[in-house]
Amino acid sequence: MEGVVRCSANYVPLSPISFLERSAKVCRDRASVVYGDVKFTWKETRERCVRLASALQGLGVSACDVVAAMLPNVPAMYELQFGVPMAGAVLCTLNIRHDSAMVAVLLMHSEAKVLFVDDQFAEIVSGALEIISKSKSGWQLPVLVSVHDESQAFVRSGGLQYESLLLSGHPNFDIRWPKDERDPIAVNYTSGTTSSPKGVVYSHRGAYLNSVAVVMLNELNPMPVYLWSVPMFHCNGWCFPWAVAAQGGTNICLRNVTAEGIFENIVKHRVTHMGGAPTVLNMIINAPPIVQRPLPKKVVVMTGAAPPPSQVLYGMEKLGFSVTHSYGLTETYGPGTVCAWKPEWDELPPEARAKIKARQGLHHNGLEEVDVKDPVTMKSVPADGKTIGEVMFRGNTVMEGYLKDEKATRAAFEGGWYRSGDLAVKHPDLYIELKDRSKDIIISGGENISTIEVESVLFSHPAILEAAVVGRPDDYWGETPCAFVKLKDGFIGITEEEIIKYCRGRLPHYMSPRTVIFSDLPKTSTGKIQKFVLREKARALGSLMKATGSKL
Repeated sequence: MEGVVRCSANYVPLSPISFLERSAKVCRDRASVVYGDVKFTWKETRERCVRLASALQGLGVSACDVVAAMLPNVPAMYELQFGVPMAGAVLCTLNIRHDSAMVAVLLMHSEAKVLFVDDQFAEIVSGALEIISKSKSGWQLPVLVSVHDESQAFVRSGGLQYESLLLSGHPNFDIRWPKDERDPIAVNYTSGTTSSPKGVVYSHRGAYLNSVAVVMLNELNPMPVYLWSVPMFHCNGWCFPWAVAAQGGTNICLRNVTAEGIFENIVKHRVTHMGGAPTVLNMIINAPPIVQRPLPKKVVVMTGAAPPPSQVLYGMEKLGFSVTHSYGLTETYGPGTVCAWKPEWDELPPEARAKIKARQGLHHNGLEEVDVKDPVTMKSVPADGKTIGEVMFRGNTVMEGYLKDEKATRAAFEGGWYRSGDLAVKHPDLYIELKDRSKDIIISGGENISTIEVESVLFSHPAILEAAVVGRPDDYWGETPCAFVKLKDGFIGITEEEIIKYCRGRLPHYMSPRTVIFSDLPKTSTGKIQKFVLREKARALGSLMKATGSKL
């Protein structure tokens, strides 16, 4: 159309940085971050983030350099969500449950130029840097910045300190806005094996749009109070750091997630929203009466991972929480679908309501489409609630791709959709419901566990001939790793406790098997282990435990 132009007056690349810029003006004197006795306003948070960006530039960080962090939910972790992209860099938040070996792999793969670490994890990081030094890879170690917590008794690490670094930054630093809204803003690692980690690349555009979607599907009204029980290292906190900033809310930081801390902060700060895996919900409803306290108002809770059991949903509603069940992957910036509630369902019996709420629902407004398709023909499965297909996504809040892995990226996007690898059915109302995970990933307490990685450790045990790992249902964790092993001839007296201890010495505890079954492994005619048979056995163990109240 004649007379139409694109210029700075009508086009600005989308970036969640703009959420902070606006709240620093609209809510300048309102609380932005609260952590114990530490409290900042939005004006102060913006200044601290700008100083951080300036200081990073002073450390030699330039466009698209990776800045890593191994931090719990403390103010510095929140500030990095803005300060790093303000420097034009890419934030990589590391799982604080990783061991030194995994941290070393991820640092080298991402080529992190700077690493922020809480004193609590200094020993793990020190071990990782030692591994890197001995690897003779020639890669330059990242600049280490220690984050000290005055409320904790951890030994203060030496070297560059976070608060001193901020003071070195200029408060009038010229923010480096993205030239293209598809420029990278973060890289989040999935639970791949140590030999082939997958770094999921997020863009400024995707982060912006998913944050807006999070605002909508969580009913984040202006100036909410959000309690941080979701780790900010998970998919950038499911995009909530940016979403809360968009609404000028208050972030209540929790270093350690406990039932006592949750109730205390909800009452003290009049929390309106929070999130967490089903394990967090289970912790809340099973807290002793002396810990549970009446809520000052309804608290909206987003949960993900495995659907929470019906009794957990009942318990949460009874205490005054309103639970929203969402589903997504690292590749979809966290929440990708939501079981959008319909008023007519309020009249259904509790059991029926819980069954509906456990479904994954449909895509949010930031995505274009979610569907269940035949992975070969790419045709949608019928909406009969029975036919199983693969969950696939399409839209602006799907990752840009896997860092340094074009082959994996092309495979994930084959056919023009993102292939999740998760299996589901589609109900007559078009809401989807997960049935299995074709990738054999176990989701335990919100953590993704690669069975391949656990199996590789089991195979390294001198007494084990064959091994296979599947998920076992667990009322608290959602599911836990269950190992089926066959011992070599001549090895007798090997116990379950010995195998578990062996794994815990080589894996983070959350990845280690909680159950070990000694038996022959069922196989196909070609020698492939039939994991679906093992899953049924694991499910039976879980059901028996629930029925008898025993801990098998």
